[in-house]
Amino acid sequence: MTITASLVLFAVFWFLILFVVLPLNIKTQGEEGKNSYGTPSSAPVNANIKKKMILVTLFTTVAWLISMLVIYLIFLS
Repeated sequence: MTITASLVLFAVFWFLILFVVLPLNIKTQGEEGKNSYGTPSSAPVNANIKKKMILVTLFTTVAWLISMLVIYLIFLS
């Protein structure tokens, strides 16, 4: 597997895991009763983006390392 292919695999895993993690633990403005002017009630109060990006990167690294190990053991042995 080339370096480019392994980086693309990492990016695919990263975005896949990102879209799974983003909607977790979201409190909306409607649930909190704190609607800001000009925003829908479904807008999040605090999305914790920094925490989620770190979590996504850690999960992605683990999934990517496992997949790279499997690829090298199966296809390059």
